[in-house]
Amino acid sequence: MKILVTGGAGFIGSHLVDALINQGHSVTVVDNLSHGNEKNVNPKANLYNLDICSESLASVFKEYRPEIVFHHAAQTSVNHSMLHPSDDAKTNILGSINLFQYCVKSGVRQVILASTGGALYGNPRYLPCDEEHVINPLSPYGLSKYTIERYLYLFNLNNNLNYSILRYSNVYGPRQDALGEAGVIAIFANRMCKGENVFINGSGQQERDFIYVGDVVRANIAVIGHGEGRIYNLGSGSSISIYQLFQIMQKLIDYRLEPIYRPALPGEVLKIYLSTERIKKELGWVPKTTFSEGLKATIDYYNNISLLTSC
Repeated sequence: MKILVTGGAGFIGSHLVDALINQGHSVTVVDNLSHGNEKNVNPKANLYNLDICSESLASVFKEYRPEIVFHHAAQTSVNHSMLHPSDDAKTNILGSINLFQYCVKSGVRQVILASTGGALYGNPRYLPCDEEHVINPLSPYGLSKYTIERYLYLFNLNNNLNYSILRYSNVYGPRQDALGEAGVIAIFANRMCKGENVFINGSGQQERDFIYVGDVVRANIAVIGHGEGRIYNLGSGSSISIYQLFQIMQKLIDYRLEPIYRPALPGEVLKIYLSTERIKKELGWVPKTTFSEGLKATIDYYNNISLLTSC
């Protein structure tokens, strides 16, 4: 199949591109490289250095005519969305509308949206959160992702654009941006491997549901051909506190320093983890990578980077 991946030079998107190419699909990537890295892009993929807000996106659809579109391009920082909500809305909402319009015009068979479970449900009324949990985001980022979901619903209602939605918990693994704000495991691993100070925002008792990038990629592929507006949570079904995470990684890396605490960031959920019973029942997906296996792969990746940069 001919598949377009927005954000395909980024963390999750680039792993997805690799898997799709390994399965024999033709893949085109659209990424403005503001956070993605051209080095992440599989050499067998076509790369367009382009923003999803751009009208030039029309030429990509005209030339390539994708059958499936995976939409991963986004502003993903909760903190940035709190400080610059209009930027968040422009990229996530207006950019997505622009993309969906071209999907309709070119007859795309299915859009698969990378959404959020961690920032969309807010502070949970019950745990684990299933897909029917009330939507109550605490940040513009979470709100923007839900708005995109609703726009997809309208594009389906009015234009017959078929779609599926995957609501991610906290995804981690190799290639995640260790200099950003969205990936605590990547940030910890990078700083610990370099012997630098590690910072914890808030008390460290906030709990997160971590899912390895390889399992997220498998879910994306599993949902191809299963549209009808279905929404699926992706997570591990359990949570761990940020301080517990620090302690585990401290032992694995033999890191000798203690964390430095900073004020909590606004817009962050205190504790959340997701139910994945729906995707397990309907598509047979379950996470296969244990937390220890995923942490080892991630730490090895950042350890190798620190060794290379110190040479």
